[in-house]
Amino acid sequence: MALPEELLNIKFAEYIADLKALYSYDENFKAVCDDYCRTKKKCEKAAEKVRRHLADQLEYQTLMYEIEEEILIYLIRRI
Repeated sequence: MALPEELLNIKFAEYIADLKALYSYDENFKAVCDDYCRTKKKCEKAAEKVRRHLADQLEYQTLMYEIEEEILIYLIRRI
């Protein structure tokens, strides 16, 4: 049984042999590891969504400031 790539990280590096062994024969340990892998994937997906939303926010914010300046130019010219 192959070890999920989410478990191949620096935190577990010194325990990799034990990790592989336990994952292959201990169903409770495997269940915990699988929960960890699912949670890590969801966390990474949520972080990517936040990054995309932040990029959108920054784009809209920049556009908002540009339009504010345009409004001020119109107002100043009117006076």
